[in-house]
Amino acid sequence: MENSIYLDEARDPLVIAEGWMKDGKDVAIATVVETWGSAPRPVGSHLVIDADGNFHGSVSGGCVEGAVVTEAIDVIDSGKARMLEFGVADETAWQVGLSCGGRIKVYVERLG
Repeated sequence: MENSIYLDEARDPLVIAEGWMKDGKDVAIATVVETWGSAPRPVGSHLVIDADGNFHGSVSGGCVEGAVVTEAIDVIDSGKARMLEFGVADETAWQVGLSCGGRIKVYVERLG
């Protein structure tokens, strides 16, 4: 039982972010703050990103995470937090072969 707790902590994005900061890295955190419809990750999910574009965790998937990483690097550079919104209209979702649309809001801020 103790090992499974350790593994969860070892994969926790917040623990990873803390370690990166202790190593002197500049770090941003992206947090899912709102979802509507179909969303791959629930509210409260985290993605941590360093200034070199390394990341750990998940806020969505696919091209959304790439866009969040890019925005997070800008947030690290500027120090200014951002609220990002990503969505797929229901009609568009059907056209690309997805069964349902959805929308997520992701708050990105620099840590430290």
